[in-house]
Amino acid sequence: MTRQPLPLPRRVRRPPFSGFPALLYLAFTGSALASATEGHSGPPAFMAQLTLLLLVAGATAFASFRLGLVPIIGFLFAGVLAGPSALGIIDDPALIGAASEIGVMLLLFTIGIEFSLDKLARIFRLIFVGGGLQVVLTVAAATAALLAFGVSLPNAVFTGFLLSLSSTAIVTKILESRGGVGSPTGQASLGILIFQDLAVVVMVLLVPMLAGQGGGAGGLVVALLKAGGIVAAVLLLARRVVPKLLEVVARTCSQEIFLLSTLALCFATAYLTSLAGVSLALGAFLAGLLVSESRFGRQAFGEILPLQILFSAAFFLSVGLQLDLGFLWTHLPLVLGAVAAFAVLKALAATLSVRLLGFPLATAAATGWLLAQVGEFSFVLESSGRALGLSPAGLGETGTQTFIAATVLLMALTPVMATLGERLGALGRARPAPTAAPAEAPTRAEPNPEAPLAHLSGHVLVAGFGDHARRLVKGLAAQQVPFGVLTLSPDGAAQVAAHGHPVLIGDYARAGLLGDAGLASARALVVLDDVPEMTARVVGVARTLNPGLTIVAHTDGPEEVAALRGLGATHVLTSTDAVARGALNRLGLLPPPSTPPMTLSPEQRGMCSHAHSVTVVHPQSTDTCPECVALGDAWVHLRVCMSCGHTGCCDSSPNRHASAHARASGHPIIRSLEAGEPWAYCYPDDLTAPR
Repeated sequence: MTRQPLPLPRRVRRPPFSGFPALLYLAFTGSALASATEGHSGPPAFMAQLTLLLLVAGATAFASFRLGLVPIIGFLFAGVLAGPSALGIIDDPALIGAASEIGVMLLLFTIGIEFSLDKLARIFRLIFVGGGLQVVLTVAAATAALLAFGVSLPNAVFTGFLLSLSSTAIVTKILESRGGVGSPTGQASLGILIFQDLAVVVMVLLVPMLAGQGGGAGGLVVALLKAGGIVAAVLLLARRVVPKLLEVVARTCSQEIFLLSTLALCFATAYLTSLAGVSLALGAFLAGLLVSESRFGRQAFGEILPLQILFSAAFFLSVGLQLDLGFLWTHLPLVLGAVAAFAVLKALAATLSVRLLGFPLATAAATGWLLAQVGEFSFVLESSGRALGLSPAGLGETGTQTFIAATVLLMALTPVMATLGERLGALGRARPAPTAAPAEAPTRAEPNPEAPLAHLSGHVLVAGFGDHARRLVKGLAAQQVPFGVLTLSPDGAAQVAAHGHPVLIGDYARAGLLGDAGLASARALVVLDDVPEMTARVVGVARTLNPGLTIVAHTDGPEEVAALRGLGATHVLTSTDAVARGALNRLGLLPPPSTPPMTLSPEQRGMCSHAHSVTVVHPQSTDTCPECVALGDAWVHLRVCMSCGHTGCCDSSPNRHASAHARASGHPIIRSLEAGEPWAYCYPDDLTAPR
C-alpha cells in the first residue's frame, strides 16, 4: 500500500535536522524510493512537487524582472504561493530545507571570494567603524524600546540582533543592476554589510547565553577563543596552502576538476568549522576568503555562481514558505506597524552611522534606506533562538509570525526603498559638497581589483592563449593597442603577466568573466581556443552580451564556419598558419605592408568562378617560406595565396606548405612568386591561367 504524505501544519517548520544530516537523509530516502519504485514507468514521487515549484519560481522571477524587481523578490513570492497557506505545492519541507542550507553556504562562499583580505583591509574603517556603529545603534535602540514595553532583556536583545542585519543578497543585486557598487552609497553599504556578516558569528555565540544555556561569560570566552583560533588557521591556510593547492588543480585546465575541488574546499571548511561550534555559513565565508587569496578567485566565483543562484533561490523560496497568509490577513495592522517600525529604525541607525563617518547627509540617507530591510541571516538566527525558547519581542508564535511577515514584506519593498534613497542622494548632489570628507570615503567608482580588465575601454580581448594568440598578442603590443588575455591555463597567464599585460584566469565562456573583462566597452573579441565547442560557446555568449561587438573566431574545420557565423561571429578564420595576421587584418590593425601588392590579370580573373572575388594581396614574404624557415628545411619555389597573402613552398618542396594552406583554409587560388612565372592556379577547378 502506498503511504500517503502527512498533512503539513499551518506553518512550515524547519526539519529536525539540517545541513549534511539532511542531505544524507535525502540521499538514503531517495535511494529507497528508487528501489521501491523500480520497475514502474511513472516518475518519482517528488517529481511533481519539484516541477511545480520550479515552474512557480521561474514564472514569478520572470514577472519580477518585467516589473523591474530583482529575481530574489520573485523567489520570495514563489515561496509564498507554493506554501501551505496558498497553493500547498510543498507537503514535505525536508528537500527545500536542505537546499536552503546549501544556498546559505554558497551565498557566503561567493561573498568571501569577492571580499578578499586585501579588500577588507582597504575599507577597514567603513567595515568596523561604520558597520559597528550600525549594529550597536540598532541593537541598543530596539532593546531600549522593547524594555520600555515590558519585554524581557534576553528577548529584547535577541530582537535587536534580528533587526540589525540587512540582506546582503538583495542589496548587492540592486547595486549591481543599477551600477552603484563603486558609488559612495554602494561602498558604505557594502562595508556595513560585511560587518553584519561577521557580526553574525558573535550573535550565534551569544544567543545560547541569552537563553541561559551558553555557560556564562566563561563559555563565551572559550567560544570566542575557539572562533579566533579557527580564523587564525584560515589566515595561515589562505597565505600558505590553498593558493598552491589551487595552482595544482588549475594546471589540469579541467573545469570539472576545478569545480569539484572548489566545492570540496567550501563544504569541508564549513563542516570542520561547524564541528568547532561555528556556523556552517561562517565556515563557508572563511572558505571563500581562502580561495580569494589565490589568483583563481574569479575562476572559482564563475564556476560556483550558477550553483549559488540555484540554491540561493531555494533559500528565498524557503523564506516565502514560512509566510502564513492567514496570519498576515488577520493581523494586518500589527504586521504593517512592524514593517514601518523596522524600516524607520534601521534607516535612522544606518544613516547616523554613515553620517558619523563624515559622509554627506544625502549619501548617509541613501545608504540608510537601502539597508532598511531585514536580512536573510536573521531567519537563520531566529531559528536558532526559537529552538532555545527566544522569540521576537517575547511574543512567542505571534512574534515569530509577525517577524516573518514583516521581513518578507520589507525584502519585497527594498527596490522601492532603494529608489527613495537614490532620490535623496540626487537631492544631496544638487547641493554644494561639504568641505570636509573622510579620506576613506570613495568619491568615484574604482576598478575592481579582482577584475583587472574591467576598467579598459576600446580594447581587444583575446580568448585563449595558444600559439596563434601569442602571435596576435605580439602584434597588438607592437602597435600599442590595448588588449587583455583570457585563459584557463595558469602557465599561459603567468607568461602574459610576466610581460606586464593584463590577464584573467577563468572560463571565458561565462558571462560573469566576460563582464569583468570589460566586454561591453571592448573594441573586439578574438576567440582562438583550440576546442571547437568552446569557441562556439564563447561566440554565442559574447554575442548575446554585446550585440554590436566585432567577434573574430578561428576554427581548423571549414565546415564549422557557417555554424560560428550563425552564432554571431563577425569573421571566421580557417587558416592554420596565418591566423594572427588574419585577425589583425579583420580588425584593421595590420602594419603597413613591406611587400609589393599582387593581383590577378584580367585573363586570370576569367579563368574560373573563384577568381572573381580576388582583389589585391601583399605576400607574407617574397624570398622565403616562413614555415620552412621555422622548421629549418629548404624549399624549391614559392607560391602566394591570392586570398590572404600567405607565402608557402610549392609541391616540389618537401613540405608543400602552399597546398597545405589551401586545404586548411579553403582559399582557392595561388600565384607563383618566381621570376618569369606569372601564372595563377585554381585548386578546386584544377585550372592554370597564364598572364
